[in-house]
Amino acid sequence: MWLSLFRVFMVALLAHAGYFYTPMPGEPLVGAGLGVLAALAVITLEIKLRGVPAHHLVGALVGGVTGLVGARLVWGVMEGLDLVAEHFIHALLIVFLVYMGMVIGTRKGEWFEPARIIAAFKDSTRLHQYKVLDTSVIIDGRIADICETGFLEGTLVVPQFVLRELQQVADSSDSLKRNRGRRGLDILQKVQKMGSVQVQIVETDFPEIREVDLKLIELARRMSGKIVTNDFNLNKVAQLRGVAVLNINELANSLKPVVLPGEVLRVFILKEGKESGQGVAYLDDGTMVVVDQGKRALGRTIEVMVTSVLQTTAGKMIFCRWPEAGPAVEGEARREPRPGERRDERRDVRNGRDYRGERTMPPGLMTDATASDPRGADTAPLANPGSSPVPAPSLPAAVSSGDATAPKAD
Repeated sequence: MWLSLFRVFMVALLAHAGYFYTPMPGEPLVGAGLGVLAALAVITLEIKLRGVPAHHLVGALVGGVTGLVGARLVWGVMEGLDLVAEHFIHALLIVFLVYMGMVIGTRKGEWFEPARIIAAFKDSTRLHQYKVLDTSVIIDGRIADICETGFLEGTLVVPQFVLRELQQVADSSDSLKRNRGRRGLDILQKVQKMGSVQVQIVETDFPEIREVDLKLIELARRMSGKIVTNDFNLNKVAQLRGVAVLNINELANSLKPVVLPGEVLRVFILKEGKESGQGVAYLDDGTMVVVDQGKRALGRTIEVMVTSVLQTTAGKMIFCRWPEAGPAVEGEARREPRPGERRDERRDVRNGRDYRGERTMPPGLMTDATASDPRGADTAPLANPGSSPVPAPSLPAAVSSGDATAPKAD
């Protein structure tokens, strides 16, 4: 409301000035029209500059004034010279220096931000303590806990394009993404309410760059700050481009307790491992513990001894053994016999065999048939003790030994 009234007042004032102080003598209406056009041009410029960050406007103003002062000083030195186009050179010098001052001031407008100016008077080291937050680290939420402990110093910078990306995630049709986006907004609001942390929302954008990660890298480079992220790929790209990165995952891995071979841990076996007999457990910080022969203690809390520690980019893995388990039993890895094999075993027992070895027929019961059988006398049937002998069909009268005779049937 007040802005509209001020615009109307400015149009009326310039029209009045053009009418009474017309640049064209004898044409007051033409002067009033020129005044109205000038007012409309000012209003259009004001609307166009509304989306420009304030520190860029201050930088352009300071640069323009500096260029004007520089033109005045340079012209003071050249004023005594005998120049052919003196007025043209004077005008060219003013326009060139003012234009260069405005352009440079606009590009370096972040130096005129209030927080940066205040930090320059308080402590010069704070000029290099800007931390640019990524979308992933805001959604993660651990940045709030780190800020509460006071380990993160400086100013946390949240770019406007990161806020837009966070809002798009919060407005997603997917319930999981929507909850993650809302959690990120809640975390950011929580950090803003902390008195020991200064959060700054910057409107600096790079329309020529489409990727958000590249925008973060360019912003951090211009502000001489560091990027705070959980994104592994952004971490690598930023390091290749010479921008410092603070990775929350690397910080968490460095804060995990150090275990050495021979130490005893008390863990809960949660599930089976990939290898035979292994059990898997987890420490309180999420570190995976692989226990040899821990499958026997599935669902129990046991004491294990550390044998080795493997450090990877994804985290740390601890390998342990369970002293109470003892050596691996061969029966655990032996394959169970199939039903057909069990039937064969029963048939062998019925035929008079022992699974640990072969029984031998007494010499007195050996016949020509058994002697001529290539399998030997081991496969000949045995007489059942305490029962009448069973007649053997088609037995020859003489036996192979020549001394003994075959038993006769009743």
